[in-house]
Amino acid sequence: MSMNVKKGDAVKIIAGCDKGKTGQIDNVDTKSGRVVVKGDGLKTEKHFVKPRNAQEKGGIVERERAIDASNVMIICPACGKTTKVAHKMEKDENGKVVKERVCKKCGASLDNVSKAKAKATAKKGAKTAKKATKKAEKTDATENK
Repeated sequence: MSMNVKKGDAVKIIAGCDKGKTGQIDNVDTKSGRVVVKGDGLKTEKHFVKPRNAQEKGGIVERERAIDASNVMIICPACGKTTKVAHKMEKDENGKVVKERVCKKCGASLDNVSKAKAKATAKKGAKTAKKATKKAEKTDATENK
């Protein structure tokens, strides 16, 4: 089964008893279509662990529950909003076609987090620069009157 989430993605849980909570994907199981989300305040399950040798301790251990992949939504690192995933096909410098996950809201890459943040700050910088020039023009126009 193909999934749009990968290990290390920041996600928000959109269904179930942990609805509305956020966390980070710790493990992905593509066969069953489930993911393990690690985060504060998320429900855990208790398991009995047998000691494998004489030095190891056995007992009851708490670990994160597996959630169906359809119950989580990716949080875009650039815009900080939950988003659906689009796929973009691009050619790299060697001419090889590379499939990239992209945010549907802002168009930033979900695979390369550092590139996405740089792109978002560049967009914000351009917007603030335009606002500053418009503001300066207005003040100049009022001063000349």
